[in-house]
Amino acid sequence: MVDRRLIEEWIKKADEDSGFASSIIENSTYFAQICFHYQQAAEKYLKSFIIAYDLEFSKIHDLIKLLNTCLLKEPSLSIIQDECIYLNRFYIDTRYPVHWPTHYTKEDALNAKKSTENISSTIKKYLREYNM
Repeated sequence: MVDRRLIEEWIKKADEDSGFASSIIENSTYFAQICFHYQQAAEKYLKSFIIAYDLEFSKIHDLIKLLNTCLLKEPSLSIIQDECIYLNRFYIDTRYPVHWPTHYTKEDALNAKKSTENISSTIKKYLREYNM
């Protein structure tokens, strides 16, 4: 059985990433960095689920692959697939020079916020339901 405190630590770190991004979204022009923090929060929410169920832990940042691991335990988590697809691009595009256009707006950041909130509430619901 996985130590419940470890799961709580992952959730806390995810909440911190999301909370930080949310705290600066209104007065910032650094939307790429805000989107990155939302992607990071989503990644940690998914990893908390993976850890809770002792699934194979991949040290990756690809939200689609992480979600696919979660789906092995709980297929109904497919309801957050669109959110994972949306947020997935923010890891590479916002961290490294890329050879394609990247310009993120406040609307992108607000959509990232909404996607992350959906992932957060869904993962937390499943963890509560299974008493994790």
